Amino acid sequence: MTAGHLAVIDMQRVFADPASPWATPRYADAAAGVRSLLPAFAGRATFTRFLAPAEPAGAWRAYYAVWPFARQPPDAGLWHLSDDFAALAGHVVDATTFGKWTPELAARVGPDDRLVLAGVSTECCVLSTALAAADAGTEVLVVADACAGVDDDSHLKALQIMELYRPLVRVTTVDDLLAEDGP
Repeated sequence: MTAGHLAVIDMQRVFADPASPWATPRYADAAAGVRSLLPAFAGRATFTRFLAPAEPAGAWRAYYAVWPFARQPPDAGLWHLSDDFAALAGHVVDATTFGKWTPELAARVGPDDRLVLAGVSTECCVLSTALAAADAGTEVLVVADACAGVDDDSHLKALQIMELYRPLVRVTTVDDLLAEDGP
């Protein structure tokens, strides 16, 4: 079993659906990576969901002016976890922010454990979560082939940026992570 706590970031219909304005082109690749990781984190995985706030405040007002389609309630279909993960998500954390390093997720990870990140999108919610957790003193591993960005270039740039935060943040792969702790 792999050490740490897995946070699966925003594997939601709004990012999986090719017709969505927020479609993540390599969502299926990230989903395959997540599915490979889940058995090693049995009972130690949290799925997150990005949700629109009831009333955007501050700079979020301008954000939702650009993306008005997203002003939907938490139970709207676009916010549901994609079908391949809905039944697998034993624990879900909702947040109206890009970063998912919430008090609830921090409590599940614990002060001396490590956080393993997978999901979408690499350059937004994964990056925001990684940096906040690292600032809190948590060791963060980002699983590159279990993440996807809005495009390949943005994905790669975000991974390169996160590598600059070593040793607080480390980029790895599914195979390397699973081999790290052995069977």
